[in-house]
Amino acid sequence: MLTAEARKTSDTNSPVERLHALVAGDMVKADALIHTRMTSAVPLIPELARHLIDSGGKRLRPLLTLAGARMAGYEGDGHVKLAAAVEFIHTATLLHDDVVDSSILRRGRDAANVVWGNKPSVLVGDFLFSRAFQLMVEAGSLEVLGILSNASAIIAEGEVLQLKSANNLGTTEEHYLNVVSAKTAALFAAAAEAGMALAAPSRTATRAMHEYGQNLGIAFQFVDDALDYSGRQALMGKAVGDDFREAKVTLPVILAYARAADRETRAFWGRVIETGVQAESDLARAIALVQETGAIAETLHRAQGYADAACKALAPLPPSEIKDTLVTVAEFCVERAY
Repeated sequence: MLTAEARKTSDTNSPVERLHALVAGDMVKADALIHTRMTSAVPLIPELARHLIDSGGKRLRPLLTLAGARMAGYEGDGHVKLAAAVEFIHTATLLHDDVVDSSILRRGRDAANVVWGNKPSVLVGDFLFSRAFQLMVEAGSLEVLGILSNASAIIAEGEVLQLKSANNLGTTEEHYLNVVSAKTAALFAAAAEAGMALAAPSRTATRAMHEYGQNLGIAFQFVDDALDYSGRQALMGKAVGDDFREAKVTLPVILAYARAADRETRAFWGRVIETGVQAESDLARAIALVQETGAIAETLHRAQGYADAACKALAPLPPSEIKDTLVTVAEFCVERAY
């Protein structure tokens, strides 16, 4: 766990930034490749793609790919291509998600579907998926191609699976965990595993990275779920209540609804989530309810469990500065909520 002093400086010296520094040269090459490969003779494609790719994301998933390759002693350039592919897959899924969810904001900016419309957003997402697969092939590893292509299929399954929980307060915790495991954690796991697999180390090593990424991804999503109903989100310069306004059924909502003390409270959740009819004051009430029922605390407690599992998954790997930093990344994933 991070100390109080570490938390004070986390925004300027976060473990993610330290990880970035450890693979900085590779990340520069990956960023250059990302911008080269998103070009097209059709001007709208790079214009729309750049709107999201250059909107301030931390590039955590490609960082995991580069870190895995470096820990395994890989000396080629395939990891740079895989890092770019991972970022393209991530960006494509975000473009598709925003269309499906009718989102209006992404990373504090107008979502691409708001600026250009649904059809261009979906088609540019498809273009980025295609670019990702080109880069995977160029990396020259059938094993890695299998890892990332399998993850792409799982992500798509997760997006379809999520449709069942849309505006549905009957969504179970098990169902939501399955959605998170597919939509979010699968790419974290594949990104972490793929970089290491390039160097063809032992199955124990690649499995360790897979388990690390899988658990980190679940913890990451649970914390995001909690932050959407937290004042900490505002302190971080992000909008509070985006999930609520989109009537998403996330873990805090599932827990708060299950713990509703009376019929009137359950009716409130039914109105704002299942029917999507919301008044200006409803967000404040929803935040109060998830806090009062302990839903936020429980969500963060579960996130901590997955972060701990991520750290333990790295145990089989030999000591290194990158390994130590990956541990602090998992710890920071939860600490950022406090």
